[in-house]
Amino acid sequence: MEDVLETYALPYDPEIPLICMDEQPIQLLDHSRPPQKMKSGQILREDYEYVRKGSCCLFLFTEPLAGLRHVQASERRTKSDWALQIQELLKVHYPEAKRVRLVMDNLNTHTISSLYENFAPELALAKRLEIHYTPKHGSWLNMAEIELSAMTIQYLNRRITSIEELQGELSSWETERNQIQKSIDWQFTTEQARGKLKHLHPVIYTGQGTRLIPAEISCAE
Repeated sequence: MEDVLETYALPYDPEIPLICMDEQPIQLLDHSRPPQKMKSGQILREDYEYVRKGSCCLFLFTEPLAGLRHVQASERRTKSDWALQIQELLKVHYPEAKRVRLVMDNLNTHTISSLYENFAPELALAKRLEIHYTPKHGSWLNMAEIELSAMTIQYLNRRITSIEELQGELSSWETERNQIQKSIDWQFTTEQARGKLKHLHPVIYTGQGTRLIPAEISCAE
């Protein structure tokens, strides 16, 4: 936990940007019957029944200190899909960055080996990544979750039938939010974590009975 919080506390550095990434599954749905159009004084009416049109996954990257984000719809969420997203992040969106600090959860697809398997023997991508994993049960520490929540409420609160339609909505949201450079003001610090979450800290006692708080703590499992 403290590793992520200390990373958030670092000053802005355009040569080493801080990027948070997260994924979200999306179910594609269609109407079983055409909805009734809105009329004066009457909201849109649609049948509660729906038709499943498959599913997909969203990959969202956000640079909270710069107020930037990018989101892409993918049919799957395999190692290969993640590796392709990282390749685009480094080569298209941040080609001049010396290194990228990447905060994400510790899924089995989110590994350097995914890059090696898909782009071997190219090692340049892996060398430009500085990965900081959120702890188990600590995904709330990932600021990308805040962006995913805002996006879902603002643009995805309706039935979307295809991945092409979904990507159109995602692109509109991304453009609008980037234009206003909406940033995240992260307030939770290491000191606050040690105070509010002290019941989660491992405890060490010296021979004199002094209680020590280790530098690195983890969330409860």
